[in-house]
Amino acid sequence: MSEIYYIKSWLPTSSKDIEIYGWDEIDVIIFSGDAYVDHPSFGTAVIGRVIEDEGFRVAIVPQPNWKDDLRDFKKLGKPGYFFGVTAGNMDSMVNHYTAARRLRSDDAYTLGGKAGFRPDYPTIVYTKILKEIFPDVPVVIGGIEASMRRLTHYDYWKDKLEPSILISSGADMLIYGMGEQPVREIMRLLQKGVPFTSLKTVPQTAIVLNFDVEIPHQKMWKDLTLNSYEKCLSDKKVFAQNFVTFEKESNKIESARLIESCENLNVIINPPFPAMEEAEADRSFDLPYMYKPHPRYAKKGVIPAYEMIKFSVNIHRGCFGGCSFCAIAAHQGKQIVSRSEKSILKEIEKISQLPDFKGYLSDLGGPSANMYRMKGKNMDLCRKCSRPSCIWPSVCSNLGTNHAELTALYKKVNRMHGIKKAFIGSGIRYDLLFTEWNKNAGRAENEYLNELITNHVSGRLKVAPEHTDPAVLNLMRKVPFELFRKLKNRFDAVIKREGLNYEIIPYFISSHPGCTDDDMRKLANEVKSLGIRPEQVQDFTPTPMTLSTLIYYTGFDPYTGKKVYVARKPEEKKCQKEYFFWYKNKPAQNKPVKNR
Repeated sequence: MSEIYYIKSWLPTSSKDIEIYGWDEIDVIIFSGDAYVDHPSFGTAVIGRVIEDEGFRVAIVPQPNWKDDLRDFKKLGKPGYFFGVTAGNMDSMVNHYTAARRLRSDDAYTLGGKAGFRPDYPTIVYTKILKEIFPDVPVVIGGIEASMRRLTHYDYWKDKLEPSILISSGADMLIYGMGEQPVREIMRLLQKGVPFTSLKTVPQTAIVLNFDVEIPHQKMWKDLTLNSYEKCLSDKKVFAQNFVTFEKESNKIESARLIESCENLNVIINPPFPAMEEAEADRSFDLPYMYKPHPRYAKKGVIPAYEMIKFSVNIHRGCFGGCSFCAIAAHQGKQIVSRSEKSILKEIEKISQLPDFKGYLSDLGGPSANMYRMKGKNMDLCRKCSRPSCIWPSVCSNLGTNHAELTALYKKVNRMHGIKKAFIGSGIRYDLLFTEWNKNAGRAENEYLNELITNHVSGRLKVAPEHTDPAVLNLMRKVPFELFRKLKNRFDAVIKREGLNYEIIPYFISSHPGCTDDDMRKLANEVKSLGIRPEQVQDFTPTPMTLSTLIYYTGFDPYTGKKVYVARKPEEKKCQKEYFFWYKNKPAQNKPVKNR
């Protein structure tokens, strides 16, 4: 393959690449806080390929230098339509700081894992720079950082409420959630000659309008006006009301348009597109990804995040678990978007051709590994529902949870040429597998669990009970710890029967709202009694637009109004986390116990 042909297999990233392409103008230029990895697990690559698939010329500027003379922002000139800006696959503040607000020394989405190649809040920083240099060019922001800051939100790192990131950044439009559908719609409208300034009613986008500009009427849309940013600043109960409205609307199939004012501006959040059908999902995953980092990084080191996922396959998106601390549903949606078997097997075949593939897939999963093809039995009932979770405080009787299709998929992958083993690296929702919680569970779920443990565990099965205390689990929207005990018993029985030397690894969270020092002491004793030494542990980090973060900020449950104890001080958080490691550092036994 010639060098020119090889370079043209990627989206261009430099003026040299543009010369090779022979372009005199670029339609869209995307600035990203991540290194450019051309893989369907990296949002920048997905959106770039989608724009290309619509017939447009798109370039990517990965990790531009925002500290020097800003040449990276100028080198490709003006795009014909707009700039795209994303912080990358992770929220930049989670990427940069620990739960104790300490600066991290590495960055998994950067060459060599080096820190310092993106600013805090790159969505805001990049947008402001572009607006200063090219004031007449629209900027569209997206990705998890923008998506979860689309309305007034609590910022843990600043410890205060912030307005919509549209206002903070000065961007012209925000795309929230998984962006393929709105991006395709925007490109088609622009191609028809619709001015960018007229794109006010594209689903799954957000815009800002002056008070004196009439909000465009949409016959089929219901409008809901939220409390203003200023009212939220002065009253935590008002902010909590906004959150409840946002969460309920986010979990509806047919949600309202949300309107929130700030000073003399209205932030307009248009309703989302319907969840992608299977063919749409396939189209996104079947785009001509190279499944590698861009050649600009060749022989310069590795990108850790790519190394972790390069032999993994995402079989579905979305999650109906509704955990209080999780942003997946608000970003990817509650409805499960599944790919066809054909598309999945086609991707596995492509991965198996990579030069360093040794026959082992690191993951065959999604946000939760075992929700493939699951949906409501009667979708008309789902359209009337606004529950944040389909499986808490009980499994919805209308939810289809049969695991037979997923088990069949696993077995087909097992039989593929060149595949020695397909591991399941994503977390398992074991609450779907047992009749004690899911009355629909039966033979298919038993067969799934046996197939999973016998043929798809890499030595460790990851699950997330998160805690042991019933009150804390209730605030987390998680199932009782007794179910984990049952899972462990089943797991131990299967590995004993099969002669396997595997272990089960539970995830836990410390310092979650509602969790006291005494609760952590009890958790440590409970887990110790099972012979488990926790390794997968996390100190709760409040991230924007989740229920747990709302409780952390306000100190009460917005649905009940009841006060909730919150460990806020660094020493409190550190103390709680230390209980996970009794076998390393024995915690003091006479610490005062906080009451709820």
